[in-house]
Amino acid sequence: MQKSRLYLWLGGFCVALIAVVAWQFKPADTTEIVATGKLQCDLPAPDAKAPHPGMVWVPPGKFDMGDSVYAEEKPVRNVQVKGFWMDRTEVTNQEFAAFVKATGYVTVAERPVDPKLHASLPEVMRQAGAVVFKMPSQLTRGDDPSQWWQYMPGANWQHPAGPATSIEKHGHFPVVHITYEDALAYAKWKGRTLPTEAQWEWAARAGAKELPSQHDQPASANTWQGIFPMANSAEDGFAGLAPVGCYGANAWGLFDMIGNVWELTADVFVAERSTPAKGQGLDPDAAQQPPVFKAGTPQARVIKGGSFLCAPNYCMRYRAGSRQPQEEDLAVSHLGFRTILQP
Repeated sequence: MQKSRLYLWLGGFCVALIAVVAWQFKPADTTEIVATGKLQCDLPAPDAKAPHPGMVWVPPGKFDMGDSVYAEEKPVRNVQVKGFWMDRTEVTNQEFAAFVKATGYVTVAERPVDPKLHASLPEVMRQAGAVVFKMPSQLTRGDDPSQWWQYMPGANWQHPAGPATSIEKHGHFPVVHITYEDALAYAKWKGRTLPTEAQWEWAARAGAKELPSQHDQPASANTWQGIFPMANSAEDGFAGLAPVGCYGANAWGLFDMIGNVWELTADVFVAERSTPAKGQGLDPDAAQQPPVFKAGTPQARVIKGGSFLCAPNYCMRYRAGSRQPQEEDLAVSHLGFRTILQP
């Protein structure tokens, strides 16, 4: 993916990144970084006798994958998924920090931008950084997303809203500003991989053929209450990111599959999915067929589940069947991930 595609992404993407500076963090020249709401939620202790503590077993099964709210969710089709182990929460800052400490890994957002690949970018976007959101005080240009989106040099997983912020005391929050390459590197370090879209959606549905009121804004998830992007009443307890596990788990013991942060999958995004031929659509590799990409066309991965920025007036993607593209090399602060282990 190319960062020159940023503005196209801004115009087409349904969700924006909340003003973490204003809502969630104090400047780093103070001694503390203070979040809206809790810094940690009480998760049940993992079963120490389980084969993979911190992961839950997702059984095999068949289900109708997809939805009908937005065009990219169609067509709904029946797929089969093998059983696998899945992280019960999104990967946290604390867990990702352990990976970085052990390996010295540097995320994409922390690396200098290659001027040969991105020669046409404005100077500010050639600097290492990521996309953040600044809540506008007023909208003067209609729905122009440049009124609330901002590419910020120095923003990365350790500094979610820019160099003046920190994740200190936020170890239990989902790690963000992670690209596909970063997530895959972490997963490989753990001896795992990323879920396919079919695996992720099956896990989110927890065996339910159709979720109750599946098109309604969920009552127990971190989403946006109010009119996006101007007003968030935070009725769910958080105006920004929440620590992992603050809402009830689904029937299989998975937390925050809907809301909080979007989650990366292994699948290449295909905007128009035709009904697969016989034998396709099965777990894991044929869940969707990637297109042939033209030279210079940015590649995107499927992300799932919506985030704390999804609101009924702007983004009804707080559903298991929802999906969006995410450019592979563009770090954003409403996107995280979790890993799976396939026996």
